[in-house]
Amino acid sequence: MSTEESIKDIVVKIVHCDKSVLTPESTFKELNADSLDIVQILVALEDNFGIEIPEEDAQKFTSFGDVVAYVDSKLAEKK
Repeated sequence: MSTEESIKDIVVKIVHCDKSVLTPESTFKELNADSLDIVQILVALEDNFGIEIPEEDAQKFTSFGDVVAYVDSKLAEKK
């Protein structure tokens, strides 16, 4: 499973949206994700991928694509 697919599964489970609406351009606002949802997503990403997402980095995320790119870059650093 790709990183993007894994992240989609996490977001869908927490935000309760349809997987088909998740595009790289999707914003959390469009998904009706509130701040608690976003925190839960970040914690799930950290646990799932074994990475740390500092708050100052998380505040820069404006779209689903930003999250995927960030996680991909963190995973590349670990290799």
